[in-house]
This record gives sequence, C-alpha cells and structure tokens, in this order.
Amino acid sequence: MSKGLSLIFMLLLSLSAHAENWPAEQWSTGPKVTGPALEALESYAFPTRDDDTRQGVRTDALLVIRDGQLIYERYAGPTTADTPHLTWSISKSLMATVLGVAYGEGLFKLQDPVVKFYPALENHPAITFADLLHWASGLDWQEDYEYAPLKSSVVAMLYTRGHRDMAAYTAGFEAYAEPGQAFRYSSGDSNLLAAALKAIVGPDRYADYPWRALFEPLGIHHAVWEADASGTFVASSYAYLTARDLARIGLLMARDGRWGGRQLLPRDWIAFNREPFAGYKAHQDAAVPGGQWWLNRALDGATQPWPDAPADAFAALGHWGQALYVIPGEKLVIVRYGDDRDGSYQHNELLKRVLKAFAEKVQP
Repeated sequence: MSKGLSLIFMLLLSLSAHAENWPAEQWSTGPKVTGPALEALESYAFPTRDDDTRQGVRTDALLVIRDGQLIYERYAGPTTADTPHLTWSISKSLMATVLGVAYGEGLFKLQDPVVKFYPALENHPAITFADLLHWASGLDWQEDYEYAPLKSSVVAMLYTRGHRDMAAYTAGFEAYAEPGQAFRYSSGDSNLLAAALKAIVGPDRYADYPWRALFEPLGIHHAVWEADASGTFVASSYAYLTARDLARIGLLMARDGRWGGRQLLPRDWIAFNREPFAGYKAHQDAAVPGGQWWLNRALDGATQPWPDAPADAFAALGHWGQALYVIPGEKLVIVRYGDDRDGSYQHNELLKRVLKAFAEKVQP
C-alpha cells in the first residue's frame, strides 16, 4: 500500500472510531455488562418488592445509555419498555427544554418580563423568565406534599381550588421577596412558564409545540402531556414518557443541545441550565438548582450532593424517585423510574453503583 493510500486508510479508521452513536427508531445496543458490580447495582435497585406496604426502594425502570448506545435495561411492576411513565417533576426540566427551542427561535429572552407574555402576572411585573427558571419568582409558595397537605400550595394547585387554571392560581400569590433574589422551589413557577409559552409561540402552535419542537425531532412518538382546563400544559407534573424516550432528552443534554447534525438547543441555553443559581444558599446533601435542572456542585463549603458522582453530573428529578441523570464526562445517561414512598431511595447510592458497573473509566 502506498504512503498516500495508507494515510487515507488511517484517516478513515480514525473517523470511524470517533463516529457518534445516535438512536434511530430504536436504540442501538452496546456490549452487555456482567459481574459483581452489576449484581450490586441490581440488588440495590431491584430488591424484593412489597406492593402491599410500598416500603423500601421500588424501581419501575432502570435504563443506562453509554456513548449513545443502550447497554442496560430492566423493568419491574407493571412498567415495560412501552409504558409512558408519569415523570412528576421531571416535567419541569422537559418544559425548560421545550422553552429552549423557542429561545433558539428568538421568540423571547431570559431577561424578558414574563408579564409581557402572561398578563395575569400584572401584580408582579418584575419577574423574568430567568427568575422562573431558577424557581426564584419571589412568590410566597409552599411546596409541601403528603406530610403537610393543608398548607400545601402545590396540593391546592393540582387537586383543589387551583386545578382548573394552575398558572392563574399561582399568579395570585403575594410576594415574599424581590424576584431573582432567593430560591424557593415552586411547581407554580414552572406552570407560569407553561402559560407564557402559549403567547410565545402563539395559540395555534401551542397545543402541539412540544411534539413539533422537541419530541418529534428526537424520535419520541408516544409522549403524553396533560393540560389543565385552561389548556395550559401542567409543566410541574404531568408529562409521561417511556424510559427509552426520556433517555433521548438526556442524550440531547449530554451533547450540549445537539441532535445529529442539528443544534436543536442553543449552547448558551444549555450553559444557563447547567449554571448554579447565584442566589442559592447551599444546603448539605441538597442538589443545586440550575435552570430547572439539578446540579451536582459543591457550593459555599457544602460537599457535592452526590459525592460518588462526577461534578459535571446533573439531573431532572421527580416525586417518588423519578430521575434522569446525565454525566457528560462519562458519556452516561441514566433513566430511573420508581414508586418510592418512604424516602429510602438515595440518588448517590444508585449513581455510585451505576458508575462502578458501567463507567468506561475505572472508579476509585
């Protein structure tokens, strides 16, 4: 072989070696992993399931993508690969991703006042999109659940007096702080974003915008997203995706908003999602808020929330153990659906065991 042909051959081999894997209609599969580390992961994620007491870790689905290939998948309970699972608050991160497409179309800016698109916020004209994305509206919201239902803003919004128009219910709250100054987790903030999106893209596009803008380009064909009686998507809680489809969102985020040859989300939007909110006061063991995503950052002397995972890990998290973890440096996307009720499931424990079983790099 001549020197010229040899160089061309080596170049082709190099390009092939660095070719990216992208899912088509189905995920391509990578090498299967076996051994003690996998057994340790499964013993934690899939213990004997007690459906009567609902105690302990109760995983419905666990799926691992490495470098764009499906390398692990297991289901339990009634959940299968074809089940659109309730994501709960992962819906918030999904709405942020949908908004990122609209942002890339130049339809709004992060510092725009939300009242420009949602007039019901006329009593709070200083709230910006960045504030809502940081859960920093300043509205006096109480995100309590089953343990304090009588004081819970979110229970009232989802199930009682606010359920017909959740954004309007949220807009009626008084302020406790100036917008953008303090973090207070709020499902109401996320539903205000969903209401503003209606004017951002126009009412004619709104009903199918998440599908046209995000789901269909990624090959997601079976997503369900409930709306309230006003026709606004319940961005806080009610999106349903299969584990395989949710993993596509994770791969999009892992690759900085790029899908194949298309930059679906602007890079500055991804950077905003993954930048800690400057007004957040760190709490030990608590994930750090970014732009409707959760970050594994060590801030203000606190340790990383998930100390056995890399600092670049971030996640979309939902009630009762729903999780989409993205670890770009390890080329890993992990989907975990669950039905946990007693708080025994721990993010760090699952991530530690997944990394030991599946990371390409040797874990210390």
